[in-house]
Amino acid sequence: MSDAPQADPVAAIRRFSRFYTRRIGLLHERYLGTALTLPEGRLVWELADRGATPPGRLAAELGLDAGYLSRLVKGLEARGLIARRPDPADARSSLLSLTEAGRDAFATIDGQSRAEVGALVAGLPAVEQDRLVAALGTAEQLLGGGAPAFILRPPRPGDIGHVVSRHGALYAAEYGWDSGFEALVAEIAAAFIRDFDPAREACWIAERGGAVAGSAFLVRHGEDTAKIRLVYVEPSARGLGIGAAMVEACIAFARARGYRRVTLWTHSILAAARRLYARAGFRLVAAEPHRSFGHDLVAETWELPLEDAAR
Repeated sequence: MSDAPQADPVAAIRRFSRFYTRRIGLLHERYLGTALTLPEGRLVWELADRGATPPGRLAAELGLDAGYLSRLVKGLEARGLIARRPDPADARSSLLSLTEAGRDAFATIDGQSRAEVGALVAGLPAVEQDRLVAALGTAEQLLGGGAPAFILRPPRPGDIGHVVSRHGALYAAEYGWDSGFEALVAEIAAAFIRDFDPAREACWIAERGGAVAGSAFLVRHGEDTAKIRLVYVEPSARGLGIGAAMVEACIAFARARGYRRVTLWTHSILAAARRLYARAGFRLVAAEPHRSFGHDLVAETWELPLEDAAR
């Protein structure tokens, strides 16, 4: 048995808390340079993320005293940042939501927060950033008593460029593919932005712990056919079901928009992706050898007739 002293988790967590609150400016009187206090900024953030929400649910989920929350809400209402309307599901309650001014305030908070945290990690190499995200996810899992949460959201400015960059870096590191692959991804991404049809196309960004953890695109590939493109999951976020959730979102969107089938293009060496597509009901319909990205590869086309997809 080792005689080494046992680590003190309480001291370690308190030390990290002091370090981090100082680094991200939580000791300042105003939140991220705005006129809001930290609790007010957090409330604006939560309403932007949740949409219209009863105050009772906010108080319970944020662990706030109902009276304290009420005072915060009244202050933000008086400044025109929050609006209140009756809850159609409960005549005794109301729903809180952001006004246009509140959404502008959130945009300022979100942009400033992303810039400050981005600057904090900008000096870390990509591999060290992956280690940091994985460590934060582990802390969330251990202290929260559950699996690390992730969300799927629409893209924000800069996300699609990030997706191109990460495809290039990850496929070079994991498969040795050359810059020709990143060029192809950039062309696909540029076409998506340029020709985007919101009625028939969509993009999902997976986010975990505030960081981009993956992506999936669904684009029009004919009058009755949709195509899944640019699916990837960060190494630090694999095994959490993110890939399956994104593919399911693509299928659900395609069905809701009246497509009759979904197709995708992949390669035989991408074993994890192939298993993911097979579990979702896709079937291999064509394979073709080719020389691309500095390697001899076998390209594959997979299809899913939507009338056969799990409902």
